Amino acid sequence: MILATALFLGFLHGLGADHLMAIAALTVDGTVMTRSARRSRALGIAVRFATGHALVLGLGTALIVLAGWTIPAVVERDGELLGGVLLVAMGLLTIGGIFSGRVYGHTHVHGREPEPHWHLHVGHPERHPGTASHSHLPTIIGAAFAISSLRALAMLTPFGAGMGAAPLPLLMLLIGVFAVGILLSMSLFGVALARILSAHALERVGQAAGTLVGVSSIVLGAAWILTA
Repeated sequence: MILATALFLGFLHGLGADHLMAIAALTVDGTVMTRSARRSRALGIAVRFATGHALVLGLGTALIVLAGWTIPAVVERDGELLGGVLLVAMGLLTIGGIFSGRVYGHTHVHGREPEPHWHLHVGHPERHPGTASHSHLPTIIGAAFAISSLRALAMLTPFGAGMGAAPLPLLMLLIGVFAVGILLSMSLFGVALARILSAHALERVGQAAGTLVGVSSIVLGAAWILTA
C-alpha cells in the first residue's frame, strides 16, 4: 500500500503544469514535419525530460537522505524561479522559432542504436551542426526542473511526517518508486501529446497552435516567478 501510494504521488508530481508546459514548449518547432515525425519527437522529448527529472530527483534525494543532509528553503525557492525563467525562455524561443524556422528538431541514430533520437537546435536548418555537437536539451531542462522539489522530497513531505522514522531501505525504495511514477506520467503525457500533434486538425491550425503553446509557457513562467 505504501509503495502504491509513492507511485501515485510520483505520477501526480509528473503531471505538474510546469512540467507539461515545458515538454509541450520543447516539442513545438518551426519546421514542417510529417505526422509520424511529430509523434516521435513528442514522445522522445517527453521521455528525455522525464528521465532527467526523475534521475536528479530520485538519485539526488537518495544521496541527501543517506548523507543526512538538509537543504535550505532558499534552494527550493531558487529552483522555482529557475523553472519560471526556463518556461518564459522556452515560450519566447517557441514563438520565435515558429515564425523564423530557426528553432527546429532533427533526428539521427547514435552509433548502432536501432532507434533515432530527436534533438533541439537553434539556427538555420541548412547549417545544421555535425553529430558530435548534438545536445540533450530536454534531459538537461528536465533535470533543472527537479531542483525545486529536492528539498520537499528529501524531507519526505509527500509521504507524511511519520515516515521519518521508517527504515532506510524502505525510504530508498519509496524514493525510487516515486521517481518511477514521474517517468510513467510524463511518458504517458508524451504519448497523448504525440497523438494530438499527429492529428489532421492540428495541421490546419498550424502556427496558431504553436503560438498558443509559446504564449502559455510565458504566462505560466511569469506566474511561477511572481509566486515563488
